[in-house]
Amino acid sequence: MTGSASELARRLGDHAEAVCREYLSNGHRYGNYWMVGDVRNTTGRSMHVRLKTTTKGPAGKWVDEATSEFGDLLDVIRESCCLVDFREVADEARRFLSMPLPPPQLPGAQRQPAAKRGSPEAARRLFAMSQPIAGTLAERYLAGRGILLSTRERALRFHPGCYYRDLVTGETQTLPALIAAVTSLDRQITGLQRTWLDPSGQGKAQLADPRRSLGHLLGNGIWLGLEPGAPVPVMAAGEGFETMASLKVVMPALTVAAATSANHLAGLTLPPGCRRLYIAADADAAGRHGIERLSQRAGESGILALVLRPQLGDFNDDLRHLGPGRLAAWLSDQLVPEDACLFLSPG
Repeated sequence: MTGSASELARRLGDHAEAVCREYLSNGHRYGNYWMVGDVRNTTGRSMHVRLKTTTKGPAGKWVDEATSEFGDLLDVIRESCCLVDFREVADEARRFLSMPLPPPQLPGAQRQPAAKRGSPEAARRLFAMSQPIAGTLAERYLAGRGILLSTRERALRFHPGCYYRDLVTGETQTLPALIAAVTSLDRQITGLQRTWLDPSGQGKAQLADPRRSLGHLLGNGIWLGLEPGAPVPVMAAGEGFETMASLKVVMPALTVAAATSANHLAGLTLPPGCRRLYIAADADAAGRHGIERLSQRAGESGILALVLRPQLGDFNDDLRHLGPGRLAAWLSDQLVPEDACLFLSPG
């Protein structure tokens, strides 16, 4: 948390009960705690906000016993007001602090409802709450996979404490995560993919499923190098983000899209004016359906579809184990000659 954020949280803690009466109006005081259903001001008792500083911790800290979520009063303002940008949260906190004893919210008054879990709006909010990857654990993770991308790529963000829920036990924890935006061709965020990372920097987190997607994915993808309104006569598409990012490393001027799954690859919406489509395959046959269906759809639209095949398991394996030079040489024989000259990095 930045110094300004820490100061705002501390000042809000000095008026913790007034903050709760304003933003968690469906709760009530019980001893040294404000009790409410959750951080989005739902009726209930599972969330406890400490109202005065004690040996257990500072005023304003809260925990939700039902979900294991925790945070401070800035989080309360963000979630209860459905704000997505820290600047908006800080502005609202400063507005409140200029009048620290507001009257309780009238019964029946409703704030804007929280975004539905798994919706495009939830994806947009999470992406907005994340930060650029430069200098973060996400950048280190990608570099460890051999993936060095231009800082101009706007699809990637980092979240230092992204919630992960175990689908079997229901337990929740917060872990750092690489956030990749899934967008439509007009760059509107429709979903995202989260890759939870080991806080020690040793690759992905040790989870049963460290990568999950949410939102509206069909027809959309994680686009790298897509500029609004710019023509895309040649592009590449595939299932996995790391596969497509690896191709982007050795073909930095090529627009690529990761569809996140074989079924979504089959339904990827191709940009108007596209003449040639390279489809990245893995060594196994798991994604064959997606490749065949996308090739068929491309052909029906007058687009030449060509399949690119790796030497090892996938193109990230090629990049890491063989190096960018050998990967580029391997791809050179699979590309149309003019594309090899245009897109392959000389180094």
